[in-house]
Formats: sequence, structure tokens, C-alpha cells
Amino acid sequence: MQTQITAELLKTPAGQEADAILRACVHCGFCTATCPTYQLLGDELDGPRGRIYLIKQVLEGQEPTRITQTHLDRCLTCRACETTCPSGVRYARLAEIGRGLVEERVRRPLGERLLRRTLLSLVPYPKRFRPVLGAARLAAPVLPPRLRTKLPPRVPAGPRPAPRGRRRMLALGGCVQSVATPRTNAAAARVLARLDIDLHEAPAAGCCGAMAYHLSDEETARVAMRRNIDAWWPAIEAGSEAILVNASACAAFVKQYGEVLAHDPDYADKAQRVSKLARDPVEVLAAEDLARLGRPGRGRRVAFHCPCSLQHGQGLHQAVETLLGNLGFALAEVADAHLCCGSAGTYSLTQPKLANQLRENKLAALLADAPEIIATANIGCQLHLGTGAETPPVHWLELLDTD
Repeated sequence: MQTQITAELLKTPAGQEADAILRACVHCGFCTATCPTYQLLGDELDGPRGRIYLIKQVLEGQEPTRITQTHLDRCLTCRACETTCPSGVRYARLAEIGRGLVEERVRRPLGERLLRRTLLSLVPYPKRFRPVLGAARLAAPVLPPRLRTKLPPRVPAGPRPAPRGRRRMLALGGCVQSVATPRTNAAAARVLARLDIDLHEAPAAGCCGAMAYHLSDEETARVAMRRNIDAWWPAIEAGSEAILVNASACAAFVKQYGEVLAHDPDYADKAQRVSKLARDPVEVLAAEDLARLGRPGRGRRVAFHCPCSLQHGQGLHQAVETLLGNLGFALAEVADAHLCCGSAGTYSLTQPKLANQLRENKLAALLADAPEIIATANIGCQLHLGTGAETPPVHWLELLDTD
């Protein structure tokens, strides 16, 4: 694709990056075939190719409008288009650059500004989010059904094994996951303890920064990233093997630290090292002798929802399914497994109509083969699917957490 990006933008790293991404696109349109929003809406501007043209126009000096912003907002950033693209176009990065430029130039309606600000000031901070969730649970009987179904059930985390001086790995506690589904991180610690691996959380670490980054507040995201790097660094220098990130979306983002902070003179090298150490749980377990876990599956039928951040963001398609099969689980067939469930970070809150359509489609696919349980690998997907499922989905690590 030929470009005529403004001279001012071409002087910036983001402008140069966007120019290179655009030039890789050959207009083939293969991406539209796997785009969830294009499938729902049938509008070229609600598919990757159309959005690429909108972003190109902005980069070339055309003033964006509220319509431009709306079409970019509807993108899930699921990255299915990247998996499909024969030219390797880094669409997600281009979308982030384009959204940032549009955010600077198009003022949102008051309701949207308030929602985004509330999300950014509450959700990434466990100390703020925990009492709000607790109050909502207490008020559940009087809440409207639409809100009541969004509350995750209380599930005890259970005890965590004490460190025993074995192999050491860092673990990101995270924000929403640590509050809404604390059993996930505890289950990870128990499972890895059976493999002689001690997990340690750095108390000063917090939200990975993905929410702020994807809501075009990149500076807040970078502050979170630097804070986490500082919190992890002593343990990294002391020899921690990896940084385990149990939420696949957070793992995908931590793996991007090196790219996002590439031009930060104080953190670029450290960020690169952090990205190289970041691991999704399935990467850690796949490298171990799992015989010590026995056969926890015992033939139980599981429908696994592979989050976009796992299969498209991290390129770990079928990794969890293979591991679960090897541990004795029977994997249910799931049609259109490449399609997003509609969670996509804050998308289920900022674009509820589209998100709910995608959720219903996903649940129908997950339940079609009569599974006993639904499992996934990301807290956002787990909570979003749980609002429409009779039996709440679990993180797949919980399936391995047996005595």
C-alpha cells in the first residue's frame, strides 16, 4: 500500500511504525473473513481492511470524525485478522496508533468519557475494586437482573503452598483476576508446587497496564509497566526463571513490554528482558514432566474457549487443548473457535450490544457438544461468558488443581 503520511508524523517513532505496517498491506481482504464485527455488521468499515483505510486517512492528514472513532471503537482488537493475513500486517499495533490519534482529535460524548474514566480509575486497582465488588455482591438481591448476572460467584481461593526453596518463578497477581477469581492464582501455585516450582508475587507489582493502553491512555500504561519492572527486577536478578502470567490477555501484553518501551532510555533493556521471561501457564507446563500430575481429567468432557489473546496474541493455538487431552480430559468440539467471545478487555462494557451478540454465539458453540464444564484462559472471557452460562466457566488451571 502506498502512503503519504504527513511529514510531522513521519518524524515520530509511531508514525514510522505505522508507515511500515501500512506498506505491508496488499488490500487482499482475507482479514474480513475472520473478523467478528464484519461478520455481525457486514460493513467494510467494521472490518480490518476498512479500518486500515480510515487510519491511513488520519495519518495522511484528514481530520477524523465521530464516525471514524465509532468504527475504530467497534474493533475488538482480537487479532484474528493477523492470524489470517498472508502479508504479516501488524493490524493491532496500527489500530492502537490510529485510536490514539483519533482520541486526541475527537471529543467523546460525556457518558463515554465518564465510563472510560471510571474504568481506568477503578478496575486496575485491587484495593479500590475489591470493596466495590463486595458491596455489589451484598446488594445483589436488589440489583437489576442485567447487573446481577455480571457478578462473579464467590469461590474460595484455598491455601497456597509455602515456598520450599525449589525452582523459583515470579507470578503476576494482576488486578481483576486477583479480586474476582482469586482461586486461579492459588490453583497455579498449587499445581506448580507439585512440579517442584515455587511461585512468588512481588507485592509492589499490579495491573499489567493493558487496560489503559487499549483505552488510549498510553502514559498511564507505561507508568504501570515501569512499576512492574521495578517490582520484578530484584527477583529477576536473583535468578527467577520466568514471569508466570495466568490471564492470557495480560501475558500477551507483558510480552509486548519490550516493544512498547523500546524508546525509553531507562527501561528499554529491562523491558526486553521482562518480555522474554513472560510465560503463559501452558508454556510452563508444556515444558515439564506432567506425569506427577496424574490423570486429573478422568474422561471429563470439557469445552475449552481459547481466548483471542492466547491463540492470536500469543500464537498458542491448540496448546491448552493438547495439554488437557494428554491429562485425560475429553475435549468437546467447538465450532468457529477462532472467533472472539466479545469480552476483549473493556469491550463488553463499552460495546455491550455487539459483545452480547458475540457471547451468545460463543456459548452456543461451546455448549453444542454437551460438555460437563466450560474452561478458558483469561479472566475477561471467564467473567463475560459467565453472565450467560448456567454453569460459570473456570480457568483451565483449576481443572488440574486436584489432590
